[in-house]
Amino acid sequence: MHGLGRQARAAARLVALASAEQRNAALMAMAEALRERAPAILAANARDLEEARGAGQNAAFIDRLMLDEARLAAVAEAVASIALLPDPVGRVLASWTQPNGLAFERVATPLGVIAVIFESRPNVTADAGALCLKSGNAAILRAGSDSFRTSTEIAAALRQGLEAAGLPGDAIQLVPTRDRAAVGEILAGLGGAVDVVVPRGGKSLVARVQSDARVPVFAHLDGNCHVYIDGAADLDMAKAIVLNAKLRRTGVCGAAESLLVDATCAATHLQPLLRMLVEAGCAVRGDVAAQAANPQVTPATEADWATEYLDRIIAVKVVDGLDAAIAHIERYGSHHTDAIVTADEAAARRFLAEVDSAIVVHNASTQFADGGEFGFGAEIGIATGRMHARGPVGVEQLCSFKYRVHGSGQIRP
Repeated sequence: MHGLGRQARAAARLVALASAEQRNAALMAMAEALRERAPAILAANARDLEEARGAGQNAAFIDRLMLDEARLAAVAEAVASIALLPDPVGRVLASWTQPNGLAFERVATPLGVIAVIFESRPNVTADAGALCLKSGNAAILRAGSDSFRTSTEIAAALRQGLEAAGLPGDAIQLVPTRDRAAVGEILAGLGGAVDVVVPRGGKSLVARVQSDARVPVFAHLDGNCHVYIDGAADLDMAKAIVLNAKLRRTGVCGAAESLLVDATCAATHLQPLLRMLVEAGCAVRGDVAAQAANPQVTPATEADWATEYLDRIIAVKVVDGLDAAIAHIERYGSHHTDAIVTADEAAARRFLAEVDSAIVVHNASTQFADGGEFGFGAEIGIATGRMHARGPVGVEQLCSFKYRVHGSGQIRP
């Protein structure tokens, strides 16, 4: 593991000094290698899926793990699209001149070596590797045991693309073992080789990383996302947004887990929303008002309001106005993504200003919590902390900065 770290550190310097053109050429070569190696990648994925089904994994888990021709083509296209993004390295973020004539510039620089620890999503191998390369960083990728075969084949394609462009293959390395001890080594920093850790996975993984890491972490612990139906919400819009936010893909971190309905529109909106969810095969756990509106709603416990289900389950509550909705989200939410549906612009402004989440949404699905949908090309994860990166972590968030100072002989008195 420490050898892996040393190789990554050496590669990071070469990648940071490479031209934008060379890094972009590598990204295009990586995308082409993913297409060329599609049969091997899909065969490896079939073996991973067979093993996961044999272990009794649920449908949401299988969906996160699965690649087919269309999904793999989308992974390759995402890598290629990252090459088309503006180069984040060397951007002048600010500039000014002091009265003594010194000229200052704040300039974007790579973070260095980024370790990404993830579980069942094999596409993270390509997304994370490509984003790290675009931003001038080296990547150490630790795949979960469930996606190990698929991730190994994807990583081989990435290395092929790097070397085809004349960059070191060690700029993107997959930890070549399923041994959990490797995670502990990464969290300890690999002897100073790792600059930041990004966990992508379940609550237990992220909690361990945040607890044990001796290097900075970009992460979110839960994706307990809310949709609040304000009293001024259009019913048809509310139905479309809630259905998409909850059920488009239940296993993603931007899936809605709680639905809050304002008391002023509950008489007209609550019953149709509940009926729609139940008919779509979603289990509903609700408060007394929700249970009264639909006999198929089961009682919600206190724990339900704070649960990230990642399944076809949603918690529903009637709230007494915008203040109550915001208070509920603040108490039970995870500061990930929360949405309001309303035609009242003043209510929307208050919600967007007062809900302290990384992403706040007005009249759209929470499932837009995705770097690609933000125009970032892809994302390495969603960060809910308040330091440095927050929200989708794309190429700009994978850069730090330094100051360049230009003088003409000034000395300090």
